[in-house]
Amino acid sequence: MVSLDEVCTRALALPCSPTLLPRLGELLRRDDADLADLATLVGLDPVLASATIRLANSAFFSGGEPAVTVAEAALRLGAGELYRLAALSLASRWMAIEADGYRWEAGDFCRASLVQAVAAEALARRTGGVDPDLAYTCGLVHELGKLAIAHSCPDRFAAIRAWRAERDCTWLDAETAVLGFNHAEASARLLREWGFSAACVSVAAHPPPDAALPAAHRALAAHVHAARHLAAAFGAGQGEDAFLFRLDSALLAEHGLEPSLLESTLPEVLERASSLLRDRLAVGAVKF
Repeated sequence: MVSLDEVCTRALALPCSPTLLPRLGELLRRDDADLADLATLVGLDPVLASATIRLANSAFFSGGEPAVTVAEAALRLGAGELYRLAALSLASRWMAIEADGYRWEAGDFCRASLVQAVAAEALARRTGGVDPDLAYTCGLVHELGKLAIAHSCPDRFAAIRAWRAERDCTWLDAETAVLGFNHAEASARLLREWGFSAACVSVAAHPPPDAALPAAHRALAAHVHAARHLAAAFGAGQGEDAFLFRLDSALLAEHGLEPSLLESTLPEVLERASSLLRDRLAVGAVKF
């Protein structure tokens, strides 16, 4: 048996951890931050800088002369869009780890995470209840513990699968029963070690949100919870656990996330995800 400590230690030793992402988010939330500061931080990572420029010059964002520097990309995109593309590039590098315990195909985890991020951001803009950039970040990274478990415990998935089928329980409950821990605990541990905010850690640790979730993070957790539901309905990149979770409809309603709002948000999520993934929306490896 592999412990949670061992799973997280192995995951933290993998290359391309998204440690720069919390620093980008913190800078974005500062009142005195400007585009130059954000561009400078992105430029500290040459791979990230080149990926951000490439994304800025993609068909969805292009117009006029192509950007050749991060500063030019920042001017074209604005701080919020630059942050979202940089976050996507950073997270997708870690998401490229080969792991198929959840019966993923190449690129599936990254696809599903992107859709959750886009959905969380879109819902946050519509309700005005939480910061859209923070919702995007949480939607993108709150399930990274799945990769850690798939990387370290591939031989335990048959037992998880059998336990869940025999007892008709959620996938999270089956993980806990078989492993002694679950991907939510792994996600929270990793995000804490990488320096993510307390809000991101709380959202990752409580899927679905429960009584132990700090009240200050309840609205954010509700938006990410709704985004997970939308991503499952959307279908792109979903693993075998896609619908095997408890949807807390009362929590969603408490924060204005009514079924009609979720339904009306789906076309926006589809448009945004399609623009970023293009021919990789359904299949194929994903790299930003």
